[in-house]
Amino acid sequence: METTYNKPLTPAQIEEQLQHFTGGGEVYRHTLNRRVIYTEGVRFLAAESAAYWLIDAIALHYGTPQMARAIKRDDRLTGLQFWTLRVREDRSASLSMRVDTGEPAAIRQAIPFTDFPLKKVRIWAGFNGEGWTLYLPSEH
Repeated sequence: METTYNKPLTPAQIEEQLQHFTGGGEVYRHTLNRRVIYTEGVRFLAAESAAYWLIDAIALHYGTPQMARAIKRDDRLTGLQFWTLRVREDRSASLSMRVDTGEPAAIRQAIPFTDFPLKKVRIWAGFNGEGWTLYLPSEH
């Protein structure tokens, strides 16, 4: 029996596909932080980029003293947050969370190495009344 494998998507194909997610679909509960759910678009990003670790990295900040301090400094973070992963040429990366574009990072996490295929990706987080929903900007 011959097995065929799907060829991984290129970074350009992943970026193009991400634009097709518009929200309103199924959501998935994070296994380690049950107060975090994420959308089909975020799940696609994680699956196609082999980056479920990115969802973990964001979700595990909720409930930490670092997050509590960030929210205490700026209560706008209680409703909406903007997470950005930036990958450098040396394959190190930084994950940061801001209250708005142009604002300083409220949380920053260094990532010594990643094989994440995109140079930059944004994931937004909105408080849903019980916890946090992670979604792509196109799903807003």
